[in-house]
Amino acid sequence: MESTSFMRVDEVAQELGISKSYAYKIVQKLNAELKEKGVMTISGRVNKRYFMERTCYGATKKERD
Repeated sequence: MESTSFMRVDEVAQELGISKSYAYKIVQKLNAELKEKGVMTISGRVNKRYFMERTCYGATKKERD
């Protein structure tokens, strides 16, 4: 993955080993959660740190390595 703040749907699919259509649903769900918290989101992308916290990793990439 690139060292950007956001992950695209295809990166989410690759990271979790799922289809792109299911990854898009996950991105939508995570972005909805962020919107409820008052955070601006980008359609089709999810904040990388938030993704890492909410998925099975439970930690940022830096903490995993």
